[in-house]
Amino acid sequence: MISRYLKLGILLLVVGTIAAYVVLVIIPKQSYETAKSIGKDFSEAFKFTPEVKVRNTIVLQQQTALLELATLSQQFQHRYTWNNTWMNSTKQIQIEGSFQAKCGFDLNQKFSITIEDNKAVVHLPEPRVLSVEPLGDMTFRDENGYWNWVNEQDRAQAINAFVTDARTYTSQAPFIEDTKKVTEEKIRDLLKVYVEEVAFMYEEVIPLTPAQ
Repeated sequence: MISRYLKLGILLLVVGTIAAYVVLVIIPKQSYETAKSIGKDFSEAFKFTPEVKVRNTIVLQQQTALLELATLSQQFQHRYTWNNTWMNSTKQIQIEGSFQAKCGFDLNQKFSITIEDNKAVVHLPEPRVLSVEPLGDMTFRDENGYWNWVNEQDRAQAINAFVTDARTYTSQAPFIEDTKKVTEEKIRDLLKVYVEEVAFMYEEVIPLTPAQ
């Protein structure tokens, strides 16, 4: 008669063998094939590879030669009025021109995809404005004061203020929400061949503050 301990040992051995087979054979095969395919698709679409986890196991590391990923490019017109008053005499420069804003993601932050059954959870940093550049079509309208006239130094100050104001505008415009919509649409399109559901989790990036 087989002892109770021997039966228990045989049972544990069988269960362990089955578990090892599932972990070492079935899961890795599915994991690596899925992760490799997702990584390839992302590399072709976005020029970078996110971290890919299958069943909470990292099977593909984040890889990129880029520091930033721009997923939205938006042109906009901007107007600004610069004023200077001296001895109750005000001079004014009105500037108008177009800018191109690029919004996207800081790839120094974690960008990962976790696959669990038929659902993918995409973890990514909050998008931000990456750059705001004038397109070189500025027009000016100067108005001199009675004895306070516009000069070249005023023009330079007005241009700097104009560009700064345009950058401030982009932080208030709906560009960030548009970036999320465009990015989510592209990622859903890439992942639809692998999963039935895709969820997005944005992680706030807290900038480092210098030590006091």
